[in-house]
Amino acid sequence: MVKVDLQLIKNRFGIIGNSSLLDREIDKALLIAPTDLSVLIIGESGVGKEAFPQIIHQNSIRKHGAYIAVNCGAIPEGTIDSELFGHEKGSFTGALADRKGYFDVADKGTIFLDEVGELPMATQARLLRVLESGEFIKVGSSKVQKTDVRIVAATNVDLLKAIRNGKFREDLYYRLNTVPVIIPPLRDRKEDIPLLFRKFAGDFAEKYRMPAILLTDEARSVLMKYRWPGNIRELKNITERMSIIEKDREISVETLKTYLVNPDVGLPVLAHSESDSHFFNNEREILYQILFDMRKDINDLKNRVPELKSGNAPIQSDHSHVTFQHLLKNNIPDEIVEDEPVPYADEYSDEETEIEIKETEPKTFSLEEVEKDMIQKALERHRGKRRNAALDLKISERTLYRKIKEYGLE
Repeated sequence: MVKVDLQLIKNRFGIIGNSSLLDREIDKALLIAPTDLSVLIIGESGVGKEAFPQIIHQNSIRKHGAYIAVNCGAIPEGTIDSELFGHEKGSFTGALADRKGYFDVADKGTIFLDEVGELPMATQARLLRVLESGEFIKVGSSKVQKTDVRIVAATNVDLLKAIRNGKFREDLYYRLNTVPVIIPPLRDRKEDIPLLFRKFAGDFAEKYRMPAILLTDEARSVLMKYRWPGNIRELKNITERMSIIEKDREISVETLKTYLVNPDVGLPVLAHSESDSHFFNNEREILYQILFDMRKDINDLKNRVPELKSGNAPIQSDHSHVTFQHLLKNNIPDEIVEDEPVPYADEYSDEETEIEIKETEPKTFSLEEVEKDMIQKALERHRGKRRNAALDLKISERTLYRKIKEYGLE
C-alpha cells in the first residue's frame, strides 16, 4: 500500500526514481504534511528540492489556500522586506502605493522560501517574529499585522557553518529546522540515473521531434559512476545537449565523456563529523581545505630551513651571516640575497668574505583572495555572463553581484 501511494505521489509531482533514500524522504514529507510544523529542506543544488514543498502543501489542510514560492537569492537585498512583508505608500523612493507582501497574500496557505540562507540578517529577524508569533509589520508602518502561514524553507548551503560565520541566526535555524527533509544527491541514487536519462531523452525527443538518444552498455556504466556535482539539473542539461548535437542516436562511451567534466576522476572525500555532514557538499570548501593544507606544508618546510643552514653562524629572525664556503657546502642558492657580486670561492678565504642571506616568508592565501580568483575565472569561462557564472559557482546571482562589487570585478 505504501509503495502504491509513493508511486502516485511521484507521478503527480514528476519525481523519478526508486532509491530507498528518496522514498524515505518522500514518506517523511507525507507524514508531516497534515501538521503545521515548519520544514527545512536540505540538499545540494539541482537535486529537485522544489517538488517537496508542493508535496507538503497539497497533502495538508492548507491545500485550498495560497501556495507562494519565493527565491530569496534572486530578490535584491533592498527590496526583500517589501516583497515578503509589504510596504506603505511613501515608505521609500518608488513606493507610490500600498503593497501587500507575500505573508499577507498567503494567509491560511504556505510559503516556500527557497535559498533561505541568502536572506539578509535584518530580514531574518523579521522572519523569526513571524515564526514565533505570526506577526509582521509592513515596511514604513507601525501597525502590527497577523498572518497564519506555514513556512517551508530550502537551502543548499551549510547553515551551521553560516551561523558560525555570523551570516545566519541560530534561533531562526532551529525554528525552521523543526523537521528536516534531506534530499540525497544523485551520486547516492545511482540506480535512478538510467531512469532519469531515459525520461529526459524521451522528453527532448518529443520536444525537438527527433528520435530519442540511447546509451551503449559501456556509456551507461560511465553515466552511473560519474559523481554528478550538478545533480539532476546537470544530467538534464547534458541529455538535452546530446539530443540536439549528436547525429548518431546511440551514444558511445567516447562521445559521452566529451560532455562530462573529469569523468574518470573521482572527487576526494574528506572525513568529517556527523554534525558537519553537509560541510563539504560545496566543492569550494574542498578547495579551501586543500589550500590550508598546502599552507601548513609550506610552514612546516620553513621550520626545517634552520636545520639545513646549521653550521658555525647562528640563524637570526631577520637575516644571518654565514661564510661563502659554508653556503657552497649546504647548497642553498635560492635563499641568498646579495648586496654585491659574489666572488669566486678560490679568490677569498672563509674569514674574509661574508654574504647576507634572508629567510623568505611563505606566501599565504586568504579566503577572500581564493574566492575573488574563483569568481574572476568563472566570469572569464562564461565570457562575463553572470547568470552562468553563478550556476557554475553554485551561488545565487544576488550573492555573485554583491561579491563582484565587493572585489571590484565590475
